[in-house]
Amino acid sequence: MLSPVPPFDFDLSASIFSGGDPDIRSYRDGAFRQALRLGGGIVLVTVTSEGTVDKPLVRVEVRPGPVGTGVTEAAGASVSKLFNLDLDLAPFTEAVKGDPVMSALARRLRGLKSPRTATLFEALVDSIVEQQISLAAAHGIERRVVRTFGDTVAWEGTTYHAFPSPERLAGSSVDALRACGLSSKKAEYILGIARGVRDGTLDLEAHGPDEDTSSIVQRLTAIRGVGTWTAELAALRGLSRLDAIPADDLGIRRVISRFYSRAGRIDAGEARRIAEAWGAWKGLAAYYLIVAELKGIGS
Repeated sequence: MLSPVPPFDFDLSASIFSGGDPDIRSYRDGAFRQALRLGGGIVLVTVTSEGTVDKPLVRVEVRPGPVGTGVTEAAGASVSKLFNLDLDLAPFTEAVKGDPVMSALARRLRGLKSPRTATLFEALVDSIVEQQISLAAAHGIERRVVRTFGDTVAWEGTTYHAFPSPERLAGSSVDALRACGLSSKKAEYILGIARGVRDGTLDLEAHGPDEDTSSIVQRLTAIRGVGTWTAELAALRGLSRLDAIPADDLGIRRVISRFYSRAGRIDAGEARRIAEAWGAWKGLAAYYLIVAELKGIGS
């Protein structure tokens, strides 16, 4: 059992996955499920809530069983990371109290925590997939990549797919990745990153907790195929660098425009100007706007 830092609304935070592929990662009937690489193997993790927003408790079950204590502890640590359970939302609420729009959303979406990917590698691959295409198309490609290259675990007649390891993707080819819907260039970028991690020439975990986000973004943009938008998105998703905001993202600019601008579309510069009011919480605030739109909460 995990005890998240309150407030934490599990249903609200997990609902972003309600439309996911049930064989990869999904939220159905109050249960979140995802196949994860733990203890040298693939397990299915099921997460449910047994607490309240103000007194949250999260149950983590690992299948198939029985599993050792080490795997159980690793599962708890992974779930804590995936749901940002240690994130204290109080400083965010305090930081945006002078912004009428965001402070209202912080109240309406109280207990919402932004999710993370299991690894920075996963965030980086997904961000490359999503370059310059619609999210719907990108998610379809991401699902095919996971189903094609991800290791699997079977439970109660269903086969679940984990995100591919760098080693598994490194052994692939441009043609195999193109068959998943990727362009040749994106396939080359992903292969280059996967092979760099496999060979030890690229250390994605080299960042330290005290390293500022701009330095991390700068280091990521040195990788072939990774521009500023991709690096900022990966830092936000993979490292929970909540001060990062990929302002070049059309979707983020659209939701900022919807809630903050009567003039219609805004450019990246205007999006960053508006986001300055959110201080060190730019990425989390942008996520609140996205969820608010998905939930039909008006401006």
